[in-house]
Amino acid sequence: MSVIAFFGLGHMGGPMARRLLRDGHAVIGFDPSATAREAFAAAGGRCAPGPEDAAADAQMVISMLPAAAHVEALYLGGAGEPGLLSLLDAETLVMDCSTTGPAAARRVALAAECLGLDWLDVPVSGGTAGAEAGTLTFMAGGTATALQRARPVLRAMGNNVFHAGEAGAGQTAKLCNNMLLGVLMAATAEALQLGVAHGLDPRVLSEIISRSSGRNWALETYNPWPGVMPGAPASREYRGGFASALMLKDLGLATEAALQSGSATPLGELARNLYALHNAGGRGEQDFSSILELLRGGPPGPASAATAATAAS
Repeated sequence: MSVIAFFGLGHMGGPMARRLLRDGHAVIGFDPSATAREAFAAAGGRCAPGPEDAAADAQMVISMLPAAAHVEALYLGGAGEPGLLSLLDAETLVMDCSTTGPAAARRVALAAECLGLDWLDVPVSGGTAGAEAGTLTFMAGGTATALQRARPVLRAMGNNVFHAGEAGAGQTAKLCNNMLLGVLMAATAEALQLGVAHGLDPRVLSEIISRSSGRNWALETYNPWPGVMPGAPASREYRGGFASALMLKDLGLATEAALQSGSATPLGELARNLYALHNAGGRGEQDFSSILELLRGGPPGPASAATAATAAS
């Protein structure tokens, strides 16, 4: 079994790190959040006081962080501080599971290559439920040799491991997937809202569509209408899951990638605009299926309500 340093113990990273513990690996975690550290320690994990301490004896390093800025700060450093890459043994395998975009992944990959380190960008799909169940899909960018080293550890956290191509390719695959997911969720919510507005039962309409040509993952696995699917975030007031703010971030990264390649993504851009409006309404921390509330014309989220109250006073 491997000694693994795991950075980022939040909604996704926490359950991923716990899956590694269950597989018998020694996992030393780090997260700036005391709550995240305490939850990991309660599951039997060991937390380090800082990144350098976490990685001191690690054979592998895995990160699951919110954005490219956090990934680059961890691995490349800044403001006179050295990055983690420069402190690692040359035999260490480094895997970043965050969604950062291909350009950021290539920058870190180049720095790792210059230091003789094996690096993979390995973003995931499957959400928090997949992280808890160990059924994630990994999309890897990097060398085949590095991926061969990583496979046993990745399979402890997921069912599917794909080699998308060279460094940055995993990020490109993830952005294509999440752009489509954002479009599908918005379109599914729109269809359900239209049916309900005309008197249909959302459960009946969902079943009809799931047996027809409009069937899709968002409808069948992550239904956005409250009460239709008991296990979905929509049925627990859109708590947990994949935050709308993160979907907006990914749709923005997809737009950047489209501009870099001269690709036309009008539906992706429309989804991005919808999520930007939705997040401006104070629902950024809610699950991304809460886009239904924007289409229903529901009340603003907590953040905007607080802002409105402050403005009124």
